[in-house]
Amino acid sequence: MNTATSLGTPAPDSARDRLVDHLISQGAIRSPGIEAAFRSVPRHRFLPGVSIADAYADQIVVTKRDQAGAALSSASQPAIMAMMLEQAQPEHGQRVLEIGAGTGYNAALVHELVGPHGQVTTIDVFPDVAAEARRNLTETGYGDIHVLTGDGALGAPDRAPFDLIIVTAGAWDIPAPWWDQLAPEGRIVVPLRWRGLTRSLLLDHEPATPIRPAQLTTRSMQLCGFIAMTGTSDGGRTITLADDVTLFTDQDQPITTNALHGVLDQARTEAWSGIIIPGDQSMEGIWLRMSVAEPGTCRIKAEATAVHSGRATPATPVNPALAEHDSLAYLTSRRATDGPPSRWEIGAIGHGPRGAELAERITQHTRDWRAAPDAQPHITIHPADTPDEHLPAGLHIVKHDSHMVFTW
Repeated sequence: MNTATSLGTPAPDSARDRLVDHLISQGAIRSPGIEAAFRSVPRHRFLPGVSIADAYADQIVVTKRDQAGAALSSASQPAIMAMMLEQAQPEHGQRVLEIGAGTGYNAALVHELVGPHGQVTTIDVFPDVAAEARRNLTETGYGDIHVLTGDGALGAPDRAPFDLIIVTAGAWDIPAPWWDQLAPEGRIVVPLRWRGLTRSLLLDHEPATPIRPAQLTTRSMQLCGFIAMTGTSDGGRTITLADDVTLFTDQDQPITTNALHGVLDQARTEAWSGIIIPGDQSMEGIWLRMSVAEPGTCRIKAEATAVHSGRATPATPVNPALAEHDSLAYLTSRRATDGPPSRWEIGAIGHGPRGAELAERITQHTRDWRAAPDAQPHITIHPADTPDEHLPAGLHIVKHDSHMVFTW
């Protein structure tokens, strides 16, 4: 095995082994088959022009941007790729559809896992991205992977049915073609977004029975972030609260600009939970609880000018909020008065007639999260035309082609 190159540049084989060892130590890789796939596929050959060190770093590599500089396509972070493959557990002989070809690297990993009797199809909306993926795959010995150009939301009907659909771009919905092209008892792994947050969901297809239609049931849920799918509606709306403060909501939510006009200029109220956390601890679990319990959960973004002026001071740049009628509250934090300076108390700030009530509700969700920080909701997803009488009780989120139901 080659372990060194000239001028101190790491050799591909040793760099790849170090990356895999790192992913194992972090718990991202747990299965022998997935470890073998990562050790076999030469990631650097899917990233021409990228240094060996960067190709084998545990980080995202953006490969296409729009004119404004926003990322359109990338090689995903290896830890996230490993996590999703661990969720999916591709098996020998399976037929797999990948939504989002990227560089082709993930399709090559899947090919290693399904073996010579399996079938891998990958699709990308950008012709140049698909062409580059096809070239990379051919040059690395994976030329039998089918690379298509098209809208991933439409799937690949000519190649269906699929035992597994892996989505490597952020999705807002489970499009009807995915339902149609998934084999009975197949599974989908998808970074799905609702109420401003994203989770990688492992969804198992449960065929229809005499007493209920088919549904998808969540078997695992992992925190992640992905570039949003291009070529299909993302179901989102944007509400400008001020020049430097924006609210992001979903189409099914009855949250309107008119009702919230000037809400940040109304009296500000604060509520504090008494929950103290280290500065590096994620508060995503609070957002998850809010999304399941509060129909008005959304996302607030405040620019630096808004934070410095005190107009809006959310806890994090990507932050949950709660909007209801003419009132708004959002998660915030302040330095704890005792202990190390890196400790923070979690609270909420409210505006509008119901602002104080909404802020108190956020702090109660914070206390509930602290009592059970690892708790996760049960999620079922149903075709949009499922009769109401066949939908379970819980919090319902209605999307274009599917109906999500959350319960604890």
